[in-house]
Amino acid sequence: MSDQINTLEELSAVAGVAPATEELIAREPVRDELGRAYATGKRKDAVARVWIKPGSGKVTVNGKEIKTYFARPVLQMILRQPFTVAGVEDQFDVMATVKGGGLSGQAGAVKHGISKALQLYDPSLRGALKAAGFLTRDSRVVERKKYGKRKARRSFQFSKR
Repeated sequence: MSDQINTLEELSAVAGVAPATEELIAREPVRDELGRAYATGKRKDAVARVWIKPGSGKVTVNGKEIKTYFARPVLQMILRQPFTVAGVEDQFDVMATVKGGGLSGQAGAVKHGISKALQLYDPSLRGALKAAGFLTRDSRVVERKKYGKRKARRSFQFSKR
């Protein structure tokens, strides 16, 4: 049994991979020439393009204020969640354009885009956003209608006579 691999260093040397004790990859901030971070967020059929930059906390969606575009307080709260989790409320201005889906899906798409843009702007925020599950795309979509059915799963009403 002398030919058995005993340590992690030996295993990594055999596999040709760096040992696991090395530091993880240091992430660099990704910003454009104007100092903004860009990300795309998706939810259901909605796709949001989001730019964030340091500012006073102003949020603009499709050229309108957040209170005008998302009138329901629940949708406004959804958009503010990434900032509260990361602890950077009122420190970034958000400019987003969103297409497709309904208001709820659009709010989720903008939230996803804000989260991705925040972690690109400041990689130290990634841990908090990932732990809250904001960097994962919610892949649930509407199931398609099948032939022979009234809806996706609902059958036609049975008639005995």
